[in-house]
Amino acid sequence: MDLSTASTALRLLADPTRVRLLALLDREELTVAELAAVLHLAQPRVSTHLAKLKEAELVRDRRAGVSAYYRANAEADPTLAALVASLRDTLSDALLREDAERLPAVLAQRARAEGWADTVAGDMERHYSPGRTWETLARSLLQLLTTGDVLDIASGDGVTAELLAPHAHSIVCIDSSERVVDAARQRLSGFANVDVRTGDMHALDLGDRRFDLVLLLHALTYSTDPQKVFAEVARVLKPGGRVLASTLGEHDHRAVVEPFDHRNLGFTCDALVAMATKAGLEVVSCERLSRERRAPHFEVISLLARKPSTEDAP
Repeated sequence: MDLSTASTALRLLADPTRVRLLALLDREELTVAELAAVLHLAQPRVSTHLAKLKEAELVRDRRAGVSAYYRANAEADPTLAALVASLRDTLSDALLREDAERLPAVLAQRARAEGWADTVAGDMERHYSPGRTWETLARSLLQLLTTGDVLDIASGDGVTAELLAPHAHSIVCIDSSERVVDAARQRLSGFANVDVRTGDMHALDLGDRRFDLVLLLHALTYSTDPQKVFAEVARVLKPGGRVLASTLGEHDHRAVVEPFDHRNLGFTCDALVAMATKAGLEVVSCERLSRERRAPHFEVISLLARKPSTEDAP
């Protein structure tokens, strides 16, 4: 961002009303009337500020019948979005808290007038409704799975194993951090079929144990030699066993990921497929799972591969 652009952005954000609007639109998609009700301001004044924010590409709108719904622009310039995020995350103000407290009542009024599902149709995953969360969806769908013997590499404090344990024959969790492993042992102490260990994903010390499923969920960004990880995974998989890997897509935001101790800057699908294939695995699929709405818009890609079984031989 050059000095002229920065000065323009700072002048735009110097108005408290615009900052209040951005804080609300980062939470919810709202009409001019709803914003006016939350802010206790006249609608023409709100419209004027929204026009300036839209011109700066900090907000976007969509038409739904006679109404226009505004939201924070997830595709905004990353540098400008980072400036707004820094301002939002460091502010502690009574006026912003009051706005946030008034928002649920305005949303409830919309739901009563139109029906909640109608108001969020086509955008439902971004909006809250009682009991409808990603966690409950995941726990519900997991009841359909039977995973056999599972190895969870870079398992962290055990949140994935906690979800899978009721549906697996056994789970071994491996992480390189003693402190994290201790936390996982506490979380998973109630499951007799879970074993939590300290270990290195590049040199798995598991004796003759073999697994039906190996998970590499956000593990590969912590690897200094991902090809060696795939080789180790192939070695400990049972014939016909599968590996599921999810990881950041390739990016150039080193400064953002350094605090998280990442060892590399993500991967392309082509790179994951090549490493899995070199390790002797058959790739079932590799695709982009998601793209974050906020700058710097990290993408997550996922690879599913399997170890050939003796039945696959010609």
